[in-house]
Amino acid sequence: MQTMTSTIPDAPRSLRKPEAIAERERMLFARHIEPLSRYVDGLRAKYPDWEFQDFDPLDGGVDADMLFLLEKPGPKTSATGKQKGSGFISRNNDDPTAEALFRFMVQAGISRKRTVLWNVIPGWNETIKTTSEEVRRGIDELKNLLPLLPNVQTVVLVGGKAKMALPLIQAMGFRVLTSAHPGPKVRSINPDLWKAIPVQWKQASEL
Repeated sequence: MQTMTSTIPDAPRSLRKPEAIAERERMLFARHIEPLSRYVDGLRAKYPDWEFQDFDPLDGGVDADMLFLLEKPGPKTSATGKQKGSGFISRNNDDPTAEALFRFMVQAGISRKRTVLWNVIPGWNETIKTTSEEVRRGIDELKNLLPLLPNVQTVVLVGGKAKMALPLIQAMGFRVLTSAHPGPKVRSINPDLWKAIPVQWKQASEL
């Protein structure tokens, strides 16, 4: 059984360090994360032209009661891309969106063990652009993921693409809250909306 004791400080952008990535990789088959790791392996087999990142073992995994569903993995999640990212969907990734997500979670007072992070478009295909078909297929794929998260009661849809999953999430009986995306584009265009994110997340944690 893999150890769940991290030797790397839990801080923004800590996955810029190769030793932090290696530590996460050693945790992938711990009890709380193994079902999700196997789910990701299944996505890789089903869609070999896409890159699928792993769930972060420092989050709650199958024990989480909150799912934060974002839009699409970015380049710093890709372990094989030009920017050599982490290979994880993580608040510790080396990019401004992940850093904001980390800090907003702290401001909202949400323990990371309560949370699991994912994207409505679950894979990376070397572009941040999205299509309506990718969103549709991603929403449909949630029907396979959500049964693996038996303790999730609240789903936070983060960003416009994620909000398109609202009818499905509501139909499945989850409590739902929406927020803006914590990326730099929202911060630049609508700073008030960006600043409201931790307040909204705190509200979601108290539902």
